[in-house]
Amino acid sequence: MKKTENVRYTNQFYRPHRVGSNTRYYVLLVITLALVVSTVVLAMKALKKPDSEETSKSSETSVTSGQGGDSTSEQSGIVVATPAPTPATGPNELQNPNLFPATAMMDVQIGVPVAQYSPAERGVSQDVFKGNDNLGSFARESEIHMGDPLYYQDFAGILTFRGNNFRNCASWGYASIDTTKPEDQHFEKVWEFKEMQWKSTPLSSTWSWVGAGWTGQPLAVRWDYDLQQKMNMYPEKRSKQGLTEIILASQDGHVYFLDLDDGQKTRDPINVGATIKGTPAVDPRGYPILYVGQGDDNGTRGEVGYRIYSLFDGKMLHFQQGLDSRAYRSNWGACDSSPIIDAKSDTLIYPSENGMIYTVKLNTQFDANAGTVSIDPETVVYRYSVDGQSGGQFGIESSMSIYDHYGWCSDNGGNLICIDLNSMSMVWTRRLDDDSDVTPVIEEENGHVYLYIGTEVDWQNSAGGDYQGQAFTYKIDAMTGENVWQKSCYCYTHNGSSSSDDINGGTLGTPISGKKSISNLVIFSYCMTKNVSYGNALVAYDKSTGAEVWRYDWNTYTWSSPVDIYDEQGNAYIVVFDSQGQGHLVDGSTGVRIGLIQGLKQDTLGNFEASPIVVDDMIVIAQRSPAIYGVKVS
Repeated sequence: MKKTENVRYTNQFYRPHRVGSNTRYYVLLVITLALVVSTVVLAMKALKKPDSEETSKSSETSVTSGQGGDSTSEQSGIVVATPAPTPATGPNELQNPNLFPATAMMDVQIGVPVAQYSPAERGVSQDVFKGNDNLGSFARESEIHMGDPLYYQDFAGILTFRGNNFRNCASWGYASIDTTKPEDQHFEKVWEFKEMQWKSTPLSSTWSWVGAGWTGQPLAVRWDYDLQQKMNMYPEKRSKQGLTEIILASQDGHVYFLDLDDGQKTRDPINVGATIKGTPAVDPRGYPILYVGQGDDNGTRGEVGYRIYSLFDGKMLHFQQGLDSRAYRSNWGACDSSPIIDAKSDTLIYPSENGMIYTVKLNTQFDANAGTVSIDPETVVYRYSVDGQSGGQFGIESSMSIYDHYGWCSDNGGNLICIDLNSMSMVWTRRLDDDSDVTPVIEEENGHVYLYIGTEVDWQNSAGGDYQGQAFTYKIDAMTGENVWQKSCYCYTHNGSSSSDDINGGTLGTPISGKKSISNLVIFSYCMTKNVSYGNALVAYDKSTGAEVWRYDWNTYTWSSPVDIYDEQGNAYIVVFDSQGQGHLVDGSTGVRIGLIQGLKQDTLGNFEASPIVVDDMIVIAQRSPAIYGVKVS
């Protein structure tokens, strides 16, 4: 089936609704049941014989209904069933089975923030701009309302950092893990791609940009086959049935496109011209649009910001300059954050390191038959400051997580913020116990919405050099900012003579919110637990109590985020890669290592800073060297 201009597919089992807007549904349900009962009563009277000796009974009617159940009406001892729609028994081919079934009811109301976290108490100043006009107040015409992450997208793939608006899944499909295998037989390197280049940097540091760094992550896309025929792919890849295209933005300034099966290029790279460190995004509507941010100002055009490209022909559709005179941090405009797109409202949400949050009504025009896509962006920008914040503390490197129309991210000042994206106003903000660039992970649980987030070890010794401090990890009530529980782990950090020479320890990997067999666990990664550049711990906590359930320790460290994968029975496994070119496979229920691969490195370079994705049984991971690997896990 082909898509036509401005048509968006909606999953048949899902209709997104606004928070607290179920009244109409229940009114219609009551009316429908009343009509059924009335029909049954009339039918019984018509069938009853005039000389019947049956005693007339008072009409007692009971109605019950439940999620996925039937509505019933009882009259004179006879039960008439009104069948409810048959619920989906499994995910369709466009849904991620690791997120099935949908668990978020999306009906949790915003709460009253903890008093000291209110914008007034924290001395928040905020502005909304459209062009150079300061709007004063704002109400979004096409409102943002994002639902359960199962329904984030209309086609298969991993399309942004950690997959969706809850930022909770970097795997797609089932893996088959044979736990009886020896430890060294669970991983197989299937391919490696080594065409990335070295790119110099103007910073006063000792390295050049290459490969993929923190927080880069590949994307995986399974295009509609008819749409694939309109793209600028190489002929043999364009004609391939079942192609999964890997998209990876590199620190060498290029975006690469590879075939998941063999690691061969599917099309020519896009030359952005400047280093990219973060994770780009593909439009979740199945439109061939790529959103990519710039990580350094080492391009030849004197530009730094984010760009939007057509994936029909690789041409740039839009550039947003990050050196924005409206920003408090107007001299730096990189975008390491991974963007998110609300498909229904046609809106891009993109935090920047200049401290601004850009929201863009794209006005997308898409014609699959003609093979054309265009946008006409209308940008509204949010700016804020907090008392005591200055200089480089303005800026956002974490990606934004979204529940309905509320967004959460952390900034370089250690502030965790909650924004109402429809009014572009701050709901609450609190300062964490140290700097945090980790993307918060959302979970709705028992009628509450929670965030999982952690901090680095960065500010705890102003003298610099090597020192030990605490990395803090939290479960936070997303609607009020209040701690549910807090944990910490001692880690080491090196504060260099300049920020470019820092080697931070602590929580740099985004946590795992467990699903299926480990739905009771949240798993954090703490790096440099033994010394600077040494030691790492994966720690699983009970979501409810914060009690430690298991811990997996090893000698090397990692900034890379761990990824949870699942088999068809719902058994969970954790995949994590480290700074010495090693990949670990850990039992998600016990923390016991069951697999290890070593030697994934180019010469002496083996540092995995970027995070992997897993598609079925294939891992894709890029290194801080000219190498991307396809590794099969079994």
